Amino acid sequence: MVNFVLVAGARLGAWAWGEVVPYLRAAGHGVYPLTLSGLADKRGVPAGQATHVQDIVAEVERQGLRDVVLVGHSYSGIPVGQAAERIGDRLARVVFVDSSVPTDGESFVSAWPDAGAAVEASIAENGGFWPLAPAAHYDGEGLTDEQIARLVRGSTPHPGATLTEPAVLAGPLGELPATYILCVMPGAEPDDAEPDEDVAELLNSKRWRLDKMDTGHWPMFSQPRELAQILLNAAVE
Repeated sequence: MVNFVLVAGARLGAWAWGEVVPYLRAAGHGVYPLTLSGLADKRGVPAGQATHVQDIVAEVERQGLRDVVLVGHSYSGIPVGQAAERIGDRLARVVFVDSSVPTDGESFVSAWPDAGAAVEASIAENGGFWPLAPAAHYDGEGLTDEQIARLVRGSTPHPGATLTEPAVLAGPLGELPATYILCVMPGAEPDDAEPDEDVAELLNSKRWRLDKMDTGHWPMFSQPRELAQILLNAAVE
């Protein structure tokens, strides 16, 4: 048995894993979906990047978890990757679900083409928060209208500092046992069907492996059973 700690991406909370959790529990594992500070049921709690890292570490320690599989989706790959090295021998594996990966001294938005200028401007205009995405943001991602409605309804503005503050890593990320799940919609352009440069470099490590899913960026909604199976496979690697 392992213990899955599930962390969804920007604007989301523990609720986003609702359709994945039953499959993992049915296989006999511990499952701990986590809401990060400032989001969903923790809305209003001040948060920076270090806060989100500590949220994850604190959950592992509070629950007394060992054999931990940390799972980070989208934005949350940044704090999950940092937390993975901080929980030491409690870690069994870290899984990045179509996510960003942390680089020491870099933020979530620093790798964006405009170095995050547009996001930072949006945060400044919205009281320190990255505002909600409209329903059209989720088009073309393999989601039904009902799934898009759930995403829009459940989302909360995201604490801006968590996106712009730098990650802090003590060692090379490639030394952690890791699985990267790349989500690619059928018919995608060739460049979109391969990991970005940072992830591709990490996949050269003998401790990293790549899985692909034929779906969009929110597989916990579009393909929860298939995502759960990949997570279960990763747990026994």
